[in-house]
Amino acid sequence: MNMFDRLRKVKADKPPRLLFYGPPGIGKTTLAAEFPDAVFLQIEDGTPGDAEIVSFGKLDTFGEVMDALQSLYQEDHTFRYVVIDSITELQRLIFAETCRRGDEKGNAKANIEDFGYGKGYVYAMRVAQEFVEGLNLLRNDKGLGIILIAHSTVSRFDDPETVSYDRYEIALRSSDKANSDMRGMFEREMDAILLLKQPVVVKTEEQGFNKERARATGGGLVMIHSIGKPAYTAKNRYGIPGEMRYTKGEGYAALSQYFPHIDAGEVRVEQKEAA
Repeated sequence: MNMFDRLRKVKADKPPRLLFYGPPGIGKTTLAAEFPDAVFLQIEDGTPGDAEIVSFGKLDTFGEVMDALQSLYQEDHTFRYVVIDSITELQRLIFAETCRRGDEKGNAKANIEDFGYGKGYVYAMRVAQEFVEGLNLLRNDKGLGIILIAHSTVSRFDDPETVSYDRYEIALRSSDKANSDMRGMFEREMDAILLLKQPVVVKTEEQGFNKERARATGGGLVMIHSIGKPAYTAKNRYGIPGEMRYTKGEGYAALSQYFPHIDAGEVRVEQKEAA
């Protein structure tokens, strides 16, 4: 077969897969709640007081999370986005499910470290992949956009080209081994990773006796960062500006102009016609 016969023009025409991360209280869940017809899979408590969301209620096990994804796949509904709040807490459920399933002989474990030699984290990646596959089915077959919310952590980064430095990272387990790198797996799956944080301005104040005091300020301004820098992880495939101001109630409008526009209803109509 001549492979040139397979050449086609392609473009990003599927709903976006987004990951919002940042420190507590910065507005991640509030931003996600602005997305139209969104349904939340809440894995931790903490619904913002200024947002009203549609939710399955708090999900306490990995099985409940997968049941919710299955219901969204099998049942008729009008949701356009599914929000996971948060994948940082989901990781705990993944580890618990991994321990429940046990090792290759079915021996359950009390703790992820009890598998020994890091095997527990390898098994956990297989469980996490089931979740990712469920999300991709919702996106590809049902036309749902995906929004993952995560906490941030500040980690030391050993750069081989310069001195080590601290940077904002997604609060998930990281490893230099691909088969146990939870953070890396989620980063690769996303179309956009957006960091929400306040800008920091450091001012020095004279305190007398040749002493100075550093004071950090930033006010209530929140910025969305979409292009990675040495100080933080971020990326996007849509041409979103590297920095955007986030104003509550206007975040979706500011971001959505860069996303592929596809109506989830159109996907469902195509499915029914094909059937």
